[in-house]
Amino acid sequence: MTGARPILVVDDDRILRQTLVEQLQLEGEFTVQEAASLAEAREKLKAPDSRFDALLLDVSLPDGDGRDFCAELRKDGLRMPIIMLTGSDDEADIVRGLDAGANDYVAKPFRIAELLARLRAQMRLFENSEDAVFSIGPYTFRPSAKLLQEPLKNRRIRLTEKETAILKFLYRAGTRPVPRQVLLNEVWGYNAAVTTHTLETHIYRLRQKIEPDPANATLLITEGGGYRLNPEVAAVPAH
Repeated sequence: MTGARPILVVDDDRILRQTLVEQLQLEGEFTVQEAASLAEAREKLKAPDSRFDALLLDVSLPDGDGRDFCAELRKDGLRMPIIMLTGSDDEADIVRGLDAGANDYVAKPFRIAELLARLRAQMRLFENSEDAVFSIGPYTFRPSAKLLQEPLKNRRIRLTEKETAILKFLYRAGTRPVPRQVLLNEVWGYNAAVTTHTLETHIYRLRQKIEPDPANATLLITEGGGYRLNPEVAAVPAH
């Protein structure tokens, strides 16, 4: 399994949180952090190097309303999928949650399999939306626009479809190297005519675009029979 997706679960029901953590992490698809209150959720979201690909957010929390918190996050510019969890399936409640910026609304008690399917669906939609923006070293990465932007140098780098797909998959893998064959299958599909040489050619061209010194790659690293992104690469100030 390649990189697990980081999820934040915000709910004051300890047993439900534990169940969600166990189920979400079962297949290695997700890693989960928990928060029992809005204050704790704020702390985790604002932590240095904090990254969450989605939030599961309870409506009723001890220190406030999850829908107000959702609206606050949207106002602050956070665009990742947010799925509201609620004890009520009243239409007015659902509408209020969606109006606050939630992507979906799941009434308790819910089936874990259904919640997982909704979560995956929202994450797929987000990754292909105009809103999806990821940080890779000194760059902001906009997959839908096939674009890397380097704000400090006021530079824009156009990417091909395959280069975009490679970066997207490596970003999802976090700091774990992705074997060449896995990356090849993911980007090109199971096509017998495509070899690892094709992948290596694309990696070479991608490094020419994004590395300050392509011969000594520091951002897109070769490791363990594959490739990974190095999140520690800092922005280089413009001269």
